[in-house]
Amino acid sequence: SYLIEVQGHTDNVGKVEMNKTLSENRANAVRNYIIAKGVDEKRITANGYGDTKPVVPNTSAKNKAKNRRVEFVV
Repeated sequence: SYLIEVQGHTDNVGKVEMNKTLSENRANAVRNYIIAKGVDEKRITANGYGDTKPVVPNTSAKNKAKNRRVEFVV
């Protein structure tokens, strides 16, 4: 069976601590949803990375929206 990490990410707006908390909350919300749908909670972890792993530079509203995301790592 697979292990899944749910990763929460934010853009660079706001304080580092706030973004870390927001990304953790984002990841946990998705984790809780998946568990509620029947996936064993022991198989899923959730971590928030704040703005430390942008997929694109935070130079425009469009790019910032792309950085506010949840990703799954299997």
